[in-house]
Amino acid sequence: MAAPTDLTLAGRLEAFAFDSYMDLFGAMPLESASRRGARLLRALGPLTPAHQTALKNLRLAYPNESESWRRDVARAMWDGIGRTVGEFPHLPEIRAYCDDGRLEVDGVEKLDAVKASGRGAVFISGHFANWELMPAAIAQRGVVCHMTYRPANNPKIDARILTIRQHYGAKLQSAKGVSGGVGLQRGLIRGESIALMNDQKYNEGVAAPFFGHDCMTADGPTRLAMRHNAPLIPFSLRRLEGVRYRITIHDPIVIPTDVAADIAVRDTVRRINAFIEARVREAPEQWFWVHRRWPKEAWTTAGVDRA
Repeated sequence: MAAPTDLTLAGRLEAFAFDSYMDLFGAMPLESASRRGARLLRALGPLTPAHQTALKNLRLAYPNESESWRRDVARAMWDGIGRTVGEFPHLPEIRAYCDDGRLEVDGVEKLDAVKASGRGAVFISGHFANWELMPAAIAQRGVVCHMTYRPANNPKIDARILTIRQHYGAKLQSAKGVSGGVGLQRGLIRGESIALMNDQKYNEGVAAPFFGHDCMTADGPTRLAMRHNAPLIPFSLRRLEGVRYRITIHDPIVIPTDVAADIAVRDTVRRINAFIEARVREAPEQWFWVHRRWPKEAWTTAGVDRA
């Protein structure tokens, strides 16, 4: 459903608040905006219900760690989310393939191979560090790519978010849903690439293990890669220090061709979850733990509700 064009008073106030945030943090130097965002979310994040969701998820995923360790990870997560919030108005300043060292890209030859092939690829990743930078690395290398996104409910806010993304290179943005899915298919048919996050709960997807507990995972990226014979290429992102990042473009996940399609999909989704889990374990504080990634039944079985 499209966002309404007529805003209520609450909607106008919400848009004003968002514009004020963009203007305030946008007027700061990039490093200052990142630090102040970190300070703000480090203070406010633990006061929200989302913090309790993050702690329950951490208890589920890391049952053998201490509660003190999990709380430290959660606090560090808020620090990173705050930096991402503070950096958002400055995203066009964070460029890949420049000498300033803010955004390193390992495995760029894989992007060049996709570009040279004239065929599209399906790029997948998760909510690591400042995840907005991954489509920037694709677009700034000259690979024509559609990125999927969830539109903001407020159309004025949505428009400003889209503008920022266009300025850092993400020109082709497809909203999630039926119409967006059609756009992705058409792009792949034309030899263009698509980029999707594959680490959120998707009830219509496939049950696959993640940190030892089954959770519903989107199978759309795998099915699109299969249908269009496109490579399925995973990305990861790490914050190094301050406003410095390293993107890694990994080897394609090979989809089996010697089994039935449904079996191939389930096998590939399991390997996608294994890839995401491995990257999370490398830097757990840099993943977005506030997602309701697992069903509540998994929390109950693991006893995290009683902790």
